[in-house]
Amino acid sequence: MERKLKDYALITLKGVGMGAADVVPGVSGGTIAFIVGIYDELIETIKSFNLKNARLLFTGHWVQFWRNVNGNFLFSLLLGIGISIFSLAKIITWLLMDYPVLVWAFFFGLVLASTWFVGKDIKEWNWKTVLMFAVGASIAYYITVATPAETSTHPLFIFLCGAIAICAMILPGISGSFILVLLGKYFYIMEAVKTLDFSTLFLFAAGAFIGITGFSHLLSYALRHFRNITLSTLTGFMLGSLNKVWPWKAIADNSHGIPIETNILPDSYIVEAVILMLAGFLLVYVLEKLSAKTSA
Repeated sequence: MERKLKDYALITLKGVGMGAADVVPGVSGGTIAFIVGIYDELIETIKSFNLKNARLLFTGHWVQFWRNVNGNFLFSLLLGIGISIFSLAKIITWLLMDYPVLVWAFFFGLVLASTWFVGKDIKEWNWKTVLMFAVGASIAYYITVATPAETSTHPLFIFLCGAIAICAMILPGISGSFILVLLGKYFYIMEAVKTLDFSTLFLFAAGAFIGITGFSHLLSYALRHFRNITLSTLTGFMLGSLNKVWPWKAIADNSHGIPIETNILPDSYIVEAVILMLAGFLLVYVLEKLSAKTSA
């Protein structure tokens, strides 16, 4: 695909959106990728990291390797994701601590709109797609109500956290950040990002690379051969994840002293939250229309 500099600049901006979503527990960067029309290309690009292309890299055929792995696209996207994560990690964690209702309200509107727009791509609804939609919604809902765990900081476990979380990050509706919360390592990894703890970040990134290259093959196969069923499952994931991004929550410690969130009726910032929900919904609408126009 022939692209100009402005096209890669736009991909970088899409990466910024993905990175911002991945920082928030409950929102998936894969959702943003789907909305902005780069999801299939992203999966195929990740899938291209295989033994054949690895040989090109290690035998000095770097130009061919770069072409085969869609290097310009991947570099532009990762640049945007990196800029977003390293610049927004402090801001978003601060906002989540001080203004959680407003942050969750915006992302609730965003995820709700994403559920609708991804669901529109399903060409045929039948018992299989309805069943997998229900399965996806149930799995996502269960994940959102699962109790966070206290876990080890052993290097192997940090590696495994990267491998597990990255698979969730590329699935629309399943938040890699929230998986880290369940694994007890969200704030640990965010602290590593903020303090530039490169040893921890390297372990996490190594696990993420191994996890995503393997998982992308499975996801690519599913999208090519069972697209409607796969999309219905992903749409269910998004719908089920709305439980996590409901803005109003009560927090209390469980018997192990671990904070547990419970959704409650709106009790504060109601007008502001509704406005931000609409803003999130409209943002998805605008991005979807811009992506459709670019693809045309």
